[in-house]
Amino acid sequence: QVQLVESGGGLVQAGGSLRLSCAASGSIFSINAMRWYRQAPGKQRDLVAAIISGDSTNYADSVKGRFTISRDNAKNTVYLQMNSLKPEDTAVYYCYVDIVTRFGGGGVGYWGQGTQVTVSS
Repeated sequence: QVQLVESGGGLVQAGGSLRLSCAASGSIFSINAMRWYRQAPGKQRDLVAAIISGDSTNYADSVKGRFTISRDNAKNTVYLQMNSLKPEDTAVYYCYVDIVTRFGGGGVGYWGQGTQVTVSS
């Protein structure tokens, strides 16, 4: 069994910063890609940032230069540092982690519970 626990959301003024965390626990053999998505009310869930094993990263154009994704492999945790926040960044943010639970097994994707980020103008 695998659990993902997110933290770090909240209310911030435009121009402010927040750092999201997503910690994985349980039967983990290894972790492949770790991603952050967000979903605003009435909109689809969109990929925000991803970090692959080996620390290769990619970002949605809308957050490039403002958001930074990182991971701590020892803690099975992925972070999203969000700077220069804008009202349009308001959404529920979800982590999605590709986890291998046994030697020789394939990766399975798990979602976090979501954390609300609200940016006021």
